[in-house]
Amino acid sequence: MSVSFTQIPPSLRLPLFHAEVDGSQASYFVQDQRALLIGQQLPAGTAANDVPVLVSSPDQAGALFGAGSVLARMVAAYRRNDDMGAIWCLPVADAGAAVAATGTVTLTGTATAAGALSLYIAGQRLQVAVASGNAAAAVATALAAAITAAADLPVTATANAGAVTLTAKNKGPLGNDIDVRVNYLGALGGEAIPAGLTVAVTAMANGATAPALAAGIAALGDEPFDFIACPYTDTASLDALKDLMGDQTGRWAWSRQLYGHVFAARRGTVSDLSTFGNARNDPHVTVLGYAGSPTPPWEWTAALTGQAAKSLRIDPARPLQTLPLVGVLAPAVSARFTMSERQILLFDGVATFSTGTDGTVRIERAITTYQVNAYGQPDPSFLDVETLATLATVLRRLRSVITTKYARHKLANDGTAFGAGQAIVTPRIIKAELIAQYSEMETLGLVENLAAFKANLMVERDPGDPNRLNVLYPPDLVNQLRVFAVLVQFRLQYAA
Repeated sequence: MSVSFTQIPPSLRLPLFHAEVDGSQASYFVQDQRALLIGQQLPAGTAANDVPVLVSSPDQAGALFGAGSVLARMVAAYRRNDDMGAIWCLPVADAGAAVAATGTVTLTGTATAAGALSLYIAGQRLQVAVASGNAAAAVATALAAAITAAADLPVTATANAGAVTLTAKNKGPLGNDIDVRVNYLGALGGEAIPAGLTVAVTAMANGATAPALAAGIAALGDEPFDFIACPYTDTASLDALKDLMGDQTGRWAWSRQLYGHVFAARRGTVSDLSTFGNARNDPHVTVLGYAGSPTPPWEWTAALTGQAAKSLRIDPARPLQTLPLVGVLAPAVSARFTMSERQILLFDGVATFSTGTDGTVRIERAITTYQVNAYGQPDPSFLDVETLATLATVLRRLRSVITTKYARHKLANDGTAFGAGQAIVTPRIIKAELIAQYSEMETLGLVENLAAFKANLMVERDPGDPNRLNVLYPPDLVNQLRVFAVLVQFRLQYAA
């Protein structure tokens, strides 16, 4: 018997008892899966641009990035959906050539009855009391003051002769998606324009030039982030993220093994979203499409990321369907996508949601934008987020056990007569280890079909490098219950 010590020398003459501690056989798999929110901050923010920072609360985010900024509101939306996960933020500045979106709320007439004006900006309600006899100009002044007082709104406001001009705090195209409307809840919610007044809304528009992400992405280095929320779905931004996450030199490359996934949301008609989705083909990005909701896309993005992170940390293989997007306001009934429209989107690389009778918005299917292989042929291998999340967990578990238990082992051929206690492995030993780990992952519900895995697993020494083991690892990832199809073949009466 020859024990492989790492510290106690073989020629020791000092008596008596000597011990070294080796924890390689006591370790177990753990992973710290962090979220990263990418978004614009305001010039008043105190955080450094393009430098990731840990954020503990929405209040801290407001101080770091500026109240009402895209990033501060993303933190608040994320935290409503994931109250435990660590949040890192990557603040970016408005582009130098960016233009802020603007819109107007124009009031006319004179109130003939008391009431309240309910205005929604980015899904956040403001109510202004209106007395009988109030002229439009007075109500507009009060409305602008209320907007200014609500520091966490994404717009500033000025009033002039009954018209309230809204300007997005952050410049760029995201400002065009700041929804402005009156009486979202309608009569059932007790909302109505006071008699005698009329309100006309000119939608936010003309915001232009998204921020550049290159410097911020470079600053991430090899820091691990599993759940990345990015509200920018323009081509340049998504191409930058594609490079960040890619299989060649990005976070999914063999040389980096960082993994992770990007989540985003985009507003548009079915036609717009279909065109957008068919122009993308990235397995590491999920874009949820919506229309008609007062909630802006960056808050949809943060809510989706928060729910996905909370669930996938617990079980990466469990489907995300039916998880609620807390804080996201449902589209009006007339604006909700039909089943056939959602079916179209799911074949065009766009993730979908459903809306319950109570107005709760829920994830329906979180697919990626990946649709075709290198030859342009349909390829569903990376269709679902859960597939990528499960695969990342499997790979991390393998890396953990190999680097922990066999970090300083010698390599010999099968059949070598080495003494018990020697730090030596053979292809057969590693194969047994991989099978044992697979069996454990099957118990955890990550993989299935152990017998087929064992039959197809290959472990062999490299013929050109005696220090290298080559492994063909064929896991059968567990799937998700997506479709339950029933043929109801009824009778009016069974024959006797």
